[in-house]
Amino acid sequence: MIELDVDSLDFAKSNGLVTVVTQHAVTGVVLMIAHADREAVEKTVITGEMHYRSRTRGLWHKGATSGNVQRVVSLTPDCDNDAILARVIPAGPSCHTLSESCFGETALGADALSELDHTIAGRAKSLASESVPTSYTQKLLRDRNLRLKKIGEETAELITALADVDQAKISEEAADLFYHTIVALRATGNGLDEIRAVLAKRAGQR
Repeated sequence: MIELDVDSLDFAKSNGLVTVVTQHAVTGVVLMIAHADREAVEKTVITGEMHYRSRTRGLWHKGATSGNVQRVVSLTPDCDNDAILARVIPAGPSCHTLSESCFGETALGADALSELDHTIAGRAKSLASESVPTSYTQKLLRDRNLRLKKIGEETAELITALADVDQAKISEEAADLFYHTIVALRATGNGLDEIRAVLAKRAGQR
């Protein structure tokens, strides 16, 4: 059962409702914002899947008809106890438009690394429609040997910077290595989400 002191929530402040900010527990992407009353919160805690209260739908079990349920990882009240951060693992799109996030593509780049991964994924998808690479990233995506060579070079340069304790150089070389590693991941059909999932699983085993 999910841990949450329902009695501590302030439902009175917003006429029986609390605001729910739903976030992907692995990627950090904000998926949607909705509301819940006491019944919805209690159902969420008991079932381990998100329930909301909608003006039009009433008590609403997310994904009950579409199958796109949201499995709860944690529920955390804010400092005023009138809002909840719900960290979830979604089974599919969270938005009725069938987008991953109700906030569109912009939300998928939750940080600089996520935005980089999203951009590289776009370059990878465009390869099939372009016979000649139009960017350095696409050149890397097409050339396995070049990708591996660059990862080796960037790794050696980072090691040297670390050995020299060159703070500025360390950050630059680490950024270069992250970039080339993400390109190599995308070339094999993987990305940061797969890495996050592994790290999240390991964190649960500590």
